[in-house]
Amino acid sequence: MPIYEYKCLSCDNEFEVLVGMGVKDSTRCPRCKSKNLRKLFSTFGFSSGERKVFTSSCSTCNAPSCEGCKGG
Repeated sequence: MPIYEYKCLSCDNEFEVLVGMGVKDSTRCPRCKSKNLRKLFSTFGFSSGERKVFTSSCSTCNAPSCEGCKGG
């Protein structure tokens, strides 16, 4: 099941939600219960043996974070 990150545009709360496959997304902010949300781009990583592999949300690099990216 994927984990999605959201930011509430009403109260600026950032949170994660585990969403089941085929389930309609009816996510609300856990703090203020608003549906006024923006889905955030996330990075993820996985380990294969001793080699760690990171994947960023953009296709231009394999950095574990887009914080230092000047182009995006």
